[in-house]
Amino acid sequence: MNKVIASSISKKFVMALAGLFLLTFLPVHLGINFMLLNPDPEPFNSAAHFMANFAVIKVVEIILMLAILIHIIYGIIVQIQNWLARPTRYKSGNKSETSFFSRFMIWTGGTIFIFLIIHFINFYFMKIGLVDGDPEDFYSVAYQLFAIPGYVIFYWICFLGLGFHLYHAFSSAFQTLGLNHRIWTPVVNVVAVFYAILIPAGFASIPLIIWLFK
Repeated sequence: MNKVIASSISKKFVMALAGLFLLTFLPVHLGINFMLLNPDPEPFNSAAHFMANFAVIKVVEIILMLAILIHIIYGIIVQIQNWLARPTRYKSGNKSETSFFSRFMIWTGGTIFIFLIIHFINFYFMKIGLVDGDPEDFYSVAYQLFAIPGYVIFYWICFLGLGFHLYHAFSSAFQTLGLNHRIWTPVVNVVAVFYAILIPAGFASIPLIIWLFK
């Protein structure tokens, strides 16, 4: 049992590090996506071209992919370990102390995973030539997708799930890494709320603004 607990803790530690790295990437991605609101497609396409071809970015891209895979795989493993451990806790008469957000992390994470698959097919696979399209004009690709009502609704649902996921992930990552502090932990929790609202809302606002004003 001790080995199982230690294994779970170590996986959570690695998952937290990978998750924090991903948290630093989202604002960058959001900043680039806001260029879609520019009527001139050149700035967005230039940024996308730079991200696709700059050598340092390619290295970061590999690290990002590994971080996503590690976060997903370890998240699934930890969740399965938690499910397997629950009968023992229930038999002892103790109620689960996991929070509402913690209990649904696997489901919000699954929603994000589905979105990532679709997002990769629409953009990343096009960039590497696995899907037909012009990788030098992602601006038009994005506008074509945002013209599909079903895609936009799905997009909003996914970013709603991302918001719930980020809220718990942001604060719990610092706890997992042992960075609890009577002064800084409440600050981290407040930052987690703002981050979990502003980042998904920023992404979700882009297709809405395009619908209303473009």
